[in-house]
Amino acid sequence: MVLDAKIPSGPIESKWTNHKFGLKLVAPSNRRKYSVIIVGTGLAGASAAASLGELGYNVKVFCFQDSARRAHSVAAQGGINAAKNYRNDGDSIFRLFYDTVKGGDFRAREANVYRLAELSVNIIDQCVAQGVPFAREYGGYLDNRSFGGAQVSRTFYARGQTGQQLLLGAYSALARQIGSKQVEYYPRTEMLDLVMVNGKARGIVARNLVTGKIESHSADAVVLATGGYGNVFYLSTNAKGSNTTAIWRAHKKGALFGNPCFVQIHPTCIPVKGEYQSKLTLMSESLRNDGRVWVPKAKGDKRHPGQIPENERDYYLERVYPSFGNLVPRDVASRAAKKVCDEGRGVGSSGQAVYLDFADSIKRLGKDKIKERYGNLFDMYHEITDENPYEVPMRIFPAVHYTMGGLWVDYNLMSNLPGLFVLGEANFSDHGANRLGASALMQGLADGYFVIPSTIGGYLAGESFEKLDTSHEAFKTAENEVKERISKLLAINGKETVDYYHRMLGKIMWDNVGMGRNEPGLKEAISKIRALRDEFWQNVKVLGEGEEVNQSLEKAGRVADFLELAELMAQDALHRRESCGGHFREESQTPENEALRDDENFAYVAAWEYQGEGKEEVLHKEPLTFEYVKLTQRSYK
Repeated sequence: MVLDAKIPSGPIESKWTNHKFGLKLVAPSNRRKYSVIIVGTGLAGASAAASLGELGYNVKVFCFQDSARRAHSVAAQGGINAAKNYRNDGDSIFRLFYDTVKGGDFRAREANVYRLAELSVNIIDQCVAQGVPFAREYGGYLDNRSFGGAQVSRTFYARGQTGQQLLLGAYSALARQIGSKQVEYYPRTEMLDLVMVNGKARGIVARNLVTGKIESHSADAVVLATGGYGNVFYLSTNAKGSNTTAIWRAHKKGALFGNPCFVQIHPTCIPVKGEYQSKLTLMSESLRNDGRVWVPKAKGDKRHPGQIPENERDYYLERVYPSFGNLVPRDVASRAAKKVCDEGRGVGSSGQAVYLDFADSIKRLGKDKIKERYGNLFDMYHEITDENPYEVPMRIFPAVHYTMGGLWVDYNLMSNLPGLFVLGEANFSDHGANRLGASALMQGLADGYFVIPSTIGGYLAGESFEKLDTSHEAFKTAENEVKERISKLLAINGKETVDYYHRMLGKIMWDNVGMGRNEPGLKEAISKIRALRDEFWQNVKVLGEGEEVNQSLEKAGRVADFLELAELMAQDALHRRESCGGHFREESQTPENEALRDDENFAYVAAWEYQGEGKEEVLHKEPLTFEYVKLTQRSYK
């Protein structure tokens, strides 16, 4: 298989403009002839559905929640990047492009990343027009703050609720199209399979989560915008419902999976408290603007932080990375936190935490200013830990957050399967091996508002479509496969719960495919995952019946998919014998314990092709070239 990314020729500054002009158009009067299915209603899905509906396409949008407003996009609290350069501090489209390629450790396509930076300026205008209440300076101009991996202030924010406010903007645009009947809305409906007809994606099979009914839906193109798969680790910052089912089922129908092992560990999470936990809570990276990260200099120092004088504190990010200090990228900050904890200098009862201290900022700016910037985040921390961060430092530790891997897509955001488009975190993205903070919202809205309206039109205008409905044999076959899988899960009637197997999988993944990876550990992980998957299919107990509300069945299907994806993640991590971004191979590091890339052998996107149950997947490589941001060893010192 030859991977054609369809990257346009010409200077990078004009690639997207020229490419859009070269795409075929669908005339306004003809758009009503085409139908599009969109799965997912977070920022990418909601903005795409609203935009395509506004253009006049017939859209069906699917959401497994009871409301699109519950999408996990609300959890991206800190902000959204855009190269507006309002601060006049040297920012530009090229600098945002440069920071993103460098922050991703040179494992992303230059053309895609430049387009993302270019479109970032339009996103802010779009959202302001929708009424998104971005923070403003005294004179009324939009305010900015800094995020990790950048030395300029380019992050627009709405206190600590940016994702929620942006989602409300996208939801309002979507609701308008639902009200006008241009978009059909299917809440509490979960996609369980992709339907291919004559080599094209032509529909989905879904389960109504209220009635349990299996239903098929046909269209001329399918768009997946279902988020990431971080919950494969069980404990993560993701909402409990976040899963991989939609993209994994598409993968099993032939869609290539790109860079599955590229997972982001976020450095600013409330530490694990006990075995009873089912998820972790993220403290926004924006807090590192005003909070200082430190641990005691002495091992095993368990004194109250207020009793440890300045000269006995190690502000290790400021010491090791003086240029960026506390605003180094997430992967760098996470590894640094793990290192000091491994040295025995971690804080808290577990020793698996570091301090994020706001005392200096409160003294410099005043409590009211800090409350204005981060009040809801401080309140959330107080509610969860019963500690007042205005008076004592927060305790934080790295946790699984975002996934840079996902289905492989070309420049048009179409997978290798014609008619299957993938947006936002569900694709292998523009972030390489590490996403910079405040770029997730940027990618989701760029894909939905500005990229897919052009590229899907180019696809629809350039293809001929046979008229078909769900009576076609391909839909019946897919429906039967889904029903058989459900019946198989219900028939096992074993002794262990779904959560038991999910938790066991999460431990294997965190221990062996987490912050530090090595060849023996990855091989051990593959063996353990296979054994756990076999046990799951023999001994899991799924309660209830198929044709009813059944969350036990929902979770079982999702965990079954995680058990398959996990092995591919470990396989991908094993084959990539280099460290880059969030993927840290202990065999490949500099004398200073920094990630050491191997550009000669691994400067490519790893795209995996499913071969059938029990068979090893086949690796395809998309070479990456760097013409505008030269390959160098990353340094934030």
